[in-house]
Amino acid sequence: MIVNIKKIYENAIVPTRGSIDSAGADLYAYINDDIKINPHSTVMIGTGIAVEIPQGYFGAVFARSGIASRRGLRPANCVGVIDSDYRGEIIITLHNDTDDIQFISPNERIAQLVIIPYVSSDFIDVDKLSETERGNKGFGSTGRK
Repeated sequence: MIVNIKKIYENAIVPTRGSIDSAGADLYAYINDDIKINPHSTVMIGTGIAVEIPQGYFGAVFARSGIASRRGLRPANCVGVIDSDYRGEIIITLHNDTDDIQFISPNERIAQLVIIPYVSSDFIDVDKLSETERGNKGFGSTGRK
């Protein structure tokens, strides 16, 4: 699949893949200086790019495993959603889950983008839903007895 990328700034970095079979493409911080992320705080970091995601797909922005596991940084909303009709800059909201100050450097890989198909749904207000064995049991109801 071809996904058009527009550099908003000339020296922004186009997403890259770590290997040919990588599901995610790395997104890079488009910043001029290091950004400080205080403990348990969130900052917004631009990538300097916009994407043209094909209709019927969306861009899912996930944490990079290394930055999450080693430094406690993740997208604040856990998984960001980029709709196919959005044409603005991709902004990553990075949250610091640690008790230590963390820094992001210019051109650092800060998240990964995965293009995923979806089924568009229309929602209909009804008086009754179909019956199932599980019914309305949730939050661990299918686990140990």
